[in-house]
Amino acid sequence: MAKIKPLGNRVLVQRSKAQTSKGGILLPDSAQEKPREGQIIAAGPGKLNEGGQLEPIAVKVGDRILFGAYAGTEVKEEEEEYLILSEDDILGVLT
Repeated sequence: MAKIKPLGNRVLVQRSKAQTSKGGILLPDSAQEKPREGQIIAAGPGKLNEGGQLEPIAVKVGDRILFGAYAGTEVKEEEEEYLILSEDDILGVLT
């Protein structure tokens, strides 16, 4: 488990693992596109609006989400790769 706590309206996401192709061939990491789907590991408290009120974040820990190809910042923690995203970079929640 990551020891990173996101601030504001950011979330910490663990990317889904790459899947094999339909023919059963597993491409090397350098040749395949990284998945644009992941699970939220940690979430910040939300952001302050103009009135100084805290607006809670719309997603929660455990949600599976979709995000853009170039969204967020990649970080490594104990051999695991995570992504820190702003709530605005989240395209949707998978149900």
